[in-house]
Amino acid sequence: MMPVRGRLDLRCSYSVPWRIDQGPGATNEIPYHAVLAGSAILDDPAGGRPLLLKAGDILLLPGNPRHVMHDGSGATPLPARNRAAQNFTISENLGSDERLDLLCGHFAIAPPHDRLLRNYLPPRLVVHAGPRVGKGTAAQLAGLVSLMRSETADDHLGGRAMLNALSTAMFALVLRLASETDAKSRGLLALVGDPRLAPAVAAMFNAPARAWSLPELARLCNMSRATLARQFQDKLGRSASDLLTDVRMTLAANELRRSSLSTGGVAETVGYQSEAAFQRAFKSHMGVTPAQWRKAQHSGPDVLAERVASADPKAMSAAVDR
Repeated sequence: MMPVRGRLDLRCSYSVPWRIDQGPGATNEIPYHAVLAGSAILDDPAGGRPLLLKAGDILLLPGNPRHVMHDGSGATPLPARNRAAQNFTISENLGSDERLDLLCGHFAIAPPHDRLLRNYLPPRLVVHAGPRVGKGTAAQLAGLVSLMRSETADDHLGGRAMLNALSTAMFALVLRLASETDAKSRGLLALVGDPRLAPAVAAMFNAPARAWSLPELARLCNMSRATLARQFQDKLGRSASDLLTDVRMTLAANELRRSSLSTGGVAETVGYQSEAAFQRAFKSHMGVTPAQWRKAQHSGPDVLAERVASADPKAMSAAVDR
């Protein structure tokens, strides 16, 4: 539904004291950091308690903020320099103490899907996939990171394609692991990680064109209508109807880009019997009409970005918050 491309930007090797000041990236990017060795302190941009990251931790920042990481000593950092390897860039300083070994990259999501995806992810997401995590998703993720470490150490021909492909796979595994392990999370991960609510979520994703009612979804979850509505609001901050609309709009955007179906045909495919109602919903969510979206796919992403940026920000905000 929302194609994601990963890219490794840097492998950092720092001796204490060190400091990283990054972001924000491009509007459609989600930065990531994977700690291979050592530890790091992430300052909270909102002024909250700093976060300690240790070897095996992988950090995603879906909010794409300016962020600062450091060793925690408070000392003036040693100067770092960047040098180009064959397939990536190495950032390092000259020191002999225990070193931080860190992979830094980002995930790119095609607009406007990036805006929709961020609404369903927490602003900061951390999972642990160290060398002794046992089995399951954590072990898969640890193996993937280990392969990335080997690729950056060897720097062989074709390494860039390998590292970017592994970065893309990392995105899916991090979200899967978070849904399995973070009981306090909010957003879509909290829904799919709750076995009581997962049937309703799966139904909407598997058959988005169906006119799902709240009682029908509640029956799938063996709970009352009021309980289901409360659970969605508590875990997602939105209603089941809001989620279904976002799924439909995402599928509609994809259909308008890759198929020759008429606007009315696309509307019917995603569950709208009225083309006018579909057009209103699409513009409310995407900031452009279906026709403008389709035309922009042939004119390049810059044209679309300009049209989305020129949309009424209050209307866009209301559509996102609804």
